[in-house]
Amino acid sequence: MGDAEIIPIGTRGRPGRGSGTRRPSSAARDLAGPATRRRTTREDAAPDDAVPDDVAPDGAVGEARDLASVPPPDRDVPLAGPGDDATAVEAPDPPGIPAADWLNALVAGAREVLGEDWESRLAHGLAAVRRRLTGEYAVDEYGFDAELTRRLLFAILRPLAEKWFRIEVRGLENIPADGGALVVSNHSGTIPVDGLMTMFSVTEHTGRFLRPLGADLVFRTPIVAGLARKMGATLACTEDAERMLSGGELVGVWPEGFKGIGKPYSERYKLQRFGRGGFVSAAMRTGVPVIPVSVVGAEEIYPLVGNVPALARLLGLPYVPITPLFPLLGPLGLVPLPSKWLIEFGEPVRTDSYGEGAADDPMLVLNVTDQVRETIQQTLYALLMERPSVFG
Repeated sequence: MGDAEIIPIGTRGRPGRGSGTRRPSSAARDLAGPATRRRTTREDAAPDDAVPDDVAPDGAVGEARDLASVPPPDRDVPLAGPGDDATAVEAPDPPGIPAADWLNALVAGAREVLGEDWESRLAHGLAAVRRRLTGEYAVDEYGFDAELTRRLLFAILRPLAEKWFRIEVRGLENIPADGGALVVSNHSGTIPVDGLMTMFSVTEHTGRFLRPLGADLVFRTPIVAGLARKMGATLACTEDAERMLSGGELVGVWPEGFKGIGKPYSERYKLQRFGRGGFVSAAMRTGVPVIPVSVVGAEEIYPLVGNVPALARLLGLPYVPITPLFPLLGPLGLVPLPSKWLIEFGEPVRTDSYGEGAADDPMLVLNVTDQVRETIQQTLYALLMERPSVFG
């Protein structure tokens, strides 16, 4: 027994095998004796590939444990065989939405918003933007920008007119295809939305622009003054009115002024005074017809139930309205109620048959003014009888 070689248990003839390291511990070297220590030293110096095949390399137990924790491959995914090309296996799609799907979504959205001819409309829109950036657009002597009004401002008003108020327009044949004419309308609604809707309806159905005459307050208000000029408005004075009518423009006037749009809801559709007939004298001097217009529906968008006169004087405004929704609901109260609108253009009142000095006859001017006012009032009553309900 003294000459027998001592081999540590569990090492399969290699010192330190059970420790998990290639280098044996000091205790194993003491038990192995001198001959084994020399063999161990030679094996440590040998490369890894010199280890006999029947001996498992160090760390194999740990590797086997790691492989056992890996889930088996999906049976539905074909594996490459011995003769298959490894590059033939398809890689998974990258995360996110493909660019082609984005493009198809954009095209579908453009077709939905702009219609089937979306490409040409988009091209015209981009061309308009380019002209804006380069300054290649025209305005007339009053500051009217026809392209901006039609393409942008009226595009914003279109869904409000067609979907929200569902405006029904009548008597369009009474609007002359060319030449000057004076359009006279009732005024209501707390905020002058009726003027905007009348302007939009005239352009939408006839192609002509209605050039409104605005009050002084419109041109003293920041931002509003610039927009009003861009939309073709000018100051409500006799000189500008006559000049535009002589130039063949379709001019709009709302003689009730702030007394019309600021009257309480209890007095809805009751016309206020038309002033001293300045618009009639302008039409007489230029010989253009006067077209009465009656608008039903504007009275209900902001029912005026109160006013704050002290605050109005402080702010320099004709009134500060109180409605059932404003200021109770804050900005949400500024959303107009979706009332049903009817706009009717009446038969023109001709002024070219009067003599040269007719515009200087105050009694004749007042008579024609009362005639226009009475026509609008009676038409309002008739339209109210035809409308099934306020929101119908």
